[in-house]
Amino acid sequence: MLDNIPYFPYIVSAFIGIGLSAATGFRVFLPMFAVSLASYLHWIPMNEHFEWLAGLPALITTGIATIAEILAYYIPFIDHLLDTISVPMATVAGSILFASQFADFGTFPQWALAIIAGGGTAATISSGFAGIRAASTATTGGLGNSVVGTTETAGAGVMSVLAMATPIIAAILAVILVILVIVMGRKAWRKLRRKKEVTDKV
Repeated sequence: MLDNIPYFPYIVSAFIGIGLSAATGFRVFLPMFAVSLASYLHWIPMNEHFEWLAGLPALITTGIATIAEILAYYIPFIDHLLDTISVPMATVAGSILFASQFADFGTFPQWALAIIAGGGTAATISSGFAGIRAASTATTGGLGNSVVGTTETAGAGVMSVLAMATPIIAAILAVILVILVIVMGRKAWRKLRRKKEVTDKV
């Protein structure tokens, strides 16, 4: 019945792509490892142009990178260093995972959507958590960063599984996350601007 809906496969692919892109906003390599593992075990199909992601070399590489990334966020200074490059890395990873879900869609439309929807979602969520980590560092001296790091890892894992198992739910959560990040980011910016104005007056 659902197959009779026009462009239904593309809609599902978009939901999966958005969910995976949101997951890369939490952690760059964990979603890529999840997709690589799932496609390597033939749990999910893979676009022929991204068959390299389903190969053993990609599985091992993303697995090692995932472990290294997770552990690095528990090391002071290193976590701050990673935050400086997390947004562009998440943007690239989000774009790749979004694009990997589309087949026979045309190269330009595929990558245009991937960069705008996938990369944009990943960048927004990643920048939001980078801001949360900066606030945690400023208020707790970095002691609360481990909590933020654990939350990010859990978020990446949950979103990756949801994107592949229940893509509609994952897409809805991704949209909610993006809205929350934008709203909270504006509030934080306003508070920061007010404090700066008060400081300047004094």
